[in-house]
Amino acid sequence: MIRFVLATLTVLCLTLPARALDIQEVTSPGGLKAWLVEAHDIPFTALEIRFRGGASLDAPDKRGAITLMAATLEEGAGQMDAQAFAEATESLAAQFSFDVDDDTLNISARMLTENRDKAVDLLREALTNPRFDQVAVDRVRGQVLSIIASDEEDPNAIAGRSFRKLAYGDHPYGSSLNGTAESVKALTREDIFDAKARVMARDRLVISAVGDITPEELGVLLDDLLGALPETGAPMPPRAELRLSGGVTVVDYDTPQSVVIFGQQGLAMDDPDFFAAYVINQILGEGGFASRLMEEVREKRGLTYGIYTYLAPKDLAETWQGSFASANGKVAEAIAVTRAEWARMATGEVTDQELNDAKTYLTGAYPLRFDGNGQIAGILAGMQLNHMPIDYVNTRNAKVEAVTKEDVKRVAQRLLNADALRFVVVGKPEGLSTGASN
Repeated sequence: MIRFVLATLTVLCLTLPARALDIQEVTSPGGLKAWLVEAHDIPFTALEIRFRGGASLDAPDKRGAITLMAATLEEGAGQMDAQAFAEATESLAAQFSFDVDDDTLNISARMLTENRDKAVDLLREALTNPRFDQVAVDRVRGQVLSIIASDEEDPNAIAGRSFRKLAYGDHPYGSSLNGTAESVKALTREDIFDAKARVMARDRLVISAVGDITPEELGVLLDDLLGALPETGAPMPPRAELRLSGGVTVVDYDTPQSVVIFGQQGLAMDDPDFFAAYVINQILGEGGFASRLMEEVREKRGLTYGIYTYLAPKDLAETWQGSFASANGKVAEAIAVTRAEWARMATGEVTDQELNDAKTYLTGAYPLRFDGNGQIAGILAGMQLNHMPIDYVNTRNAKVEAVTKEDVKRVAQRLLNADALRFVVVGKPEGLSTGASN
């Protein structure tokens, strides 16, 4: 019953359009900064914590250590083993989750006001005094190895891994954050403690909170929860040099349809042209059945069930990517049509209806993201990670609306280059030669 209550509160909490958010910047007595949206109508708080660097901070020859560490944080802390920690969390109707990606270690907490102090005490133990018992490390290691083995037989995973290697080479972005079977098997308990020290430090923190908590209460909470962490961790990795060049890479795999990932150089979110590129991408490939690629590749020719594109700005590199799957006998044509549509979009010529439809969708869909305390807290954390101003939620739609046909033409001509597209194809495509490119 108590878990049902928390789940219900998670759904019922703050649901507001972006323009209604009153975001406050809070500085704790100890100097930790956070963004806060107060909502006192329901006794519930969502807390999001991010540590910059993420899995890219793996030590040399220890790939997968930070992923394994993050997955083991909830497997016991202080005097509690994994089962005792889980029971204590459930008894407080709290929810904690730990995740990692290339750029951040992500910690989410959900707690009732009446249990907030005890929930913070419990989470603090996990963050500052995790046990990393050998039995727990080995159990989670087995789960990671199972994922790695599954990915070896998944065409989508193979395509993603191959594209990353081509794009980023030996940079951490160029390999799976899960590591390899060999690297994960070699990780020791000491490596897990070292992985925690590399990434979990105060100098790379991003924090947001939404719910039934005041700025003063949040300041005290932050120092209590995070003040004992070390000040510094491992140095951040350098920017990744994008190594993509135009052409096709074929990875032979026995499957009736080929999986394709394609991409070229992208742009950073703080680039002045980002919003124009965002609108262009909506017209080109992210607008579902309204997009040009879906119309040309699926609707007119039946070459795929779906194709989409997306801007992928990471902390240390930027790409403009897309993907689709197609029958082996049709994939060569699908690639040719995709490249042709990329070239057509690169002219920057769009109709008034295309531009208006894209802007209407992007501005209308944005407020729908703000559908609960947890979602809003995650958005606030993302804003900080991307160095956005605190009033971004109030100005974002205006920036979309301000994009003109002239902006679209200028930015498309600046950025899009069909000859620079690299296609990675996993399957047995007909009409595409195996090799580095063709």
